[in-house]
Amino acid sequence: MDNRPLHIAIDGRELVGKPTGAGRYLTGLMAQWARTTSHRYTVVLHAEPGAALRQFGDRFTWRVEPAAIGGTLWEQRVLPRAVHAIGADVLLAPAYTAPLRSPAPFVVVIHDVSYFAHPEWFPWREGLRRRLVTRRAARRARRIVTISEFSRAEIERYLDVPASRIDLAPPGAPEIEVGPHFRQPLAPEIEVGPHFRQPLVLYAGSLFNRRHVAGMIQAFAQVAREAPDARLVLVGDNRTSPREDPRAIARDSGVADRVEWREYATDAELAVLYRSARVFLFLSDYEGFGIPPLEAFAHGVPAVVLDTPISREVYGDGAIRVSADAGAIAGAMARLLTNDSAHGLAVAAGRARLSAYSWARSAAVVTRALEEAAR
Repeated sequence: MDNRPLHIAIDGRELVGKPTGAGRYLTGLMAQWARTTSHRYTVVLHAEPGAALRQFGDRFTWRVEPAAIGGTLWEQRVLPRAVHAIGADVLLAPAYTAPLRSPAPFVVVIHDVSYFAHPEWFPWREGLRRRLVTRRAARRARRIVTISEFSRAEIERYLDVPASRIDLAPPGAPEIEVGPHFRQPLAPEIEVGPHFRQPLVLYAGSLFNRRHVAGMIQAFAQVAREAPDARLVLVGDNRTSPREDPRAIARDSGVADRVEWREYATDAELAVLYRSARVFLFLSDYEGFGIPPLEAFAHGVPAVVLDTPISREVYGDGAIRVSADAGAIAGAMARLLTNDSAHGLAVAAGRARLSAYSWARSAAVVTRALEEAAR
């Protein structure tokens, strides 16, 4: 491949509707490319993108191939035709799978392989589909991108992919909105002191069994007995299997009037919660990365996380790591709710950890993977 700019197709389904982790990761890359890239991009979606996405710049073209659902059939049948029609040099598949008969070479982003490592966490049909298509996509991809050393090792282990084919591009540090698509870290003068924050404990992210929904609520119930003004807000769609009902758990734990579950919050609504919260909880057994605690750090909220290999890699000393014991979780939560000194030290540690992550570095890694794939 010569040095001419590439025409890069992007599977943009994760940008439609209510973007979760993969969609936010893709948005972060695109925001960086809007500032720095020499390539041009066509984003292929099954529905119209939001107005904010269309403001990324003239290097991005949006091609809508309408469908009620952008599922596996759309990916395998419609997306390849669109990639062929636009004459793309290479395809970026940002969310685990890719069209197996892609007319262009492709790079796939595999954030984690939880459905291989823990199939019991997924409905059998969904788990089987994910394992089948992801394994085949990994074998056919020119390059694989992942987001942590932990996930790179898991991909090698479960997909039998050599490390030489896997590139590491973690998410960049979360940033605060200052325009339709340009962001910056939270300025110190915006930050309010801990005594201005509410006694609010926040969790944000999809609800999975591996994230200990019941454990969060039960630990909060212990704290609530000593902190009568404290409340817990959970934000995220319920993807537990077998199903867990956070409202029923709160009721059984005696804190139904102190626990709120919101299935979705806009970015603006979530920003208000972050700026109000004094503690962030993220009790996950397994993640490819786990960006919500970093979002909390960016808003000046200390995070309590489980002590796992991935939390040690990603958060370092920036988060307070605890065991899954309800007493340990409650103790960390209570300390941050009531002790201004401990809260201030935890905020500083979290902010310092953000310097380890850069969208510029990660976008450069993904760009090199695409360039190499197109050769």
